[in-house]
Amino acid sequence: MRQVPLDPQSFRWQVRVYYEDTDAGGIVYYANYLRFMERARSEWLRGLGWDQSRLGRDHGIVFAVRRADLRFLRPARLDDLLIVTAGIDKTSRTSIDFSQKIARAQDNVVCCSGTVNVACIGAESMRPTRIPDVLLQAMANSYRALPASTDAPYR
Repeated sequence: MRQVPLDPQSFRWQVRVYYEDTDAGGIVYYANYLRFMERARSEWLRGLGWDQSRLGRDHGIVFAVRRADLRFLRPARLDDLLIVTAGIDKTSRTSIDFSQKIARAQDNVVCCSGTVNVACIGAESMRPTRIPDVLLQAMANSYRALPASTDAPYR
């Protein structure tokens, strides 16, 4: 199996595959990869001091997935320890494109990769709104603090 390197500039978060994450064949059910990716993005924001509750309370915004393009490459199985990455491909005034991968920790083989576009919307209006500059700056600064090694289990 060919190993695909994880981006050293991406945030990393670990998750264990539990029985509830799998299908009848004991492999991760395809929709659960999206759940793992969502959690990694949320934990990255939390690590920056910007959890979802604070964004809603202090800035009146929430993020919603607009589009997801995933490629399922290899199976992840029950009890696997996975590394989920989240890196920013690009930002606009109202959205962020995340590049994400999910790899098995034991052999660094990527099981799923893709791009997820999230839109910033007003918590009350449910309409697109500008991403706060302070949040964009925190995101940009986070890349300077990430480790350069791909063997680190997480951020």
